[in-house]
Amino acid sequence: MKKLPDLEGWAIFAKVAETGSFAKAAAEFSLSQATVSKAITRLETRMKSTLFHRTSRSMTLTESGYAALERAARILEEGEAVEAEVTEKSNSLHGKIRLAAPMSFGVTHLAPMLPAFMQAHPDVDLEVEFNDKQVDLVSERFDLALRISNLVDSTLLARRLCTVRILLVGAPAYFERAGRPRHPRDLAQHTALQYMYARNGTSWRFRHDKHGEFSQAMPVHLNVNNAEALAPALRAGLGLALQPEFLAWEDIHSGALQTAMDDWQVESIALHIVTPPGRRRPARVQALIEYLAARLTAEPWASDVQA
Repeated sequence: MKKLPDLEGWAIFAKVAETGSFAKAAAEFSLSQATVSKAITRLETRMKSTLFHRTSRSMTLTESGYAALERAARILEEGEAVEAEVTEKSNSLHGKIRLAAPMSFGVTHLAPMLPAFMQAHPDVDLEVEFNDKQVDLVSERFDLALRISNLVDSTLLARRLCTVRILLVGAPAYFERAGRPRHPRDLAQHTALQYMYARNGTSWRFRHDKHGEFSQAMPVHLNVNNAEALAPALRAGLGLALQPEFLAWEDIHSGALQTAMDDWQVESIALHIVTPPGRRRPARVQALIEYLAARLTAEPWASDVQA
């Protein structure tokens, strides 16, 4: 007669491999270290193969352990997902959601949206990381992330929400003093305030419907790793910047900033919600995705909405 697979043992094995420690795996599962050790021994006996190389100082997977890891991790993940889904369907949403977002966008637009979601779902805990450098959703175990870029091919699952225009902006006082550029070549006589993670660096690239493409290298007066930090220098009339519309929107409508060279376009970017590949989303994660999609696509700067 066929034996029932040792699903608990494989789930424990996956957690030991993930944490690199029997003690850490035991703590995460609220088990004794002896129980974890017995589960691994039970699997090794059953498989007639060693899963870990153990020394007094380290523990590494054997070849057999590596071969089993992907499917074992899937067993653990599917078990956690089905329990979370059933529990959340029978009760209110609860549990932790790990979310990553770009710094400036996250602080100015995402953060103000979170209180309403938290009030609607008081048993959901949010852990949010703001970082302009892209995090690894899989290895760092994020449930979702907001990405503002033209995504390259990847294994991540992406939901495109809207287009974000990039605008050339400056203060009225700056244009009065330095003049208003009408062609990209005019920018050689102007001062740039630069976001250091910009796709084309200090070579500002534009496209015109009739005149094609033109790139202009820019002298940089201020270089920052957070685009929001350019706003005070822009308002003070210290230079020009290429800013995403969501950052410049309020200043443009108040008159603190103005756009220039409107007939020359910078390649736009898009706002996406991305999630890890092949993972079942707990109900709480799906609820947050739908909530953010509805709120973000209703923003006044969102164009070409696709949610």
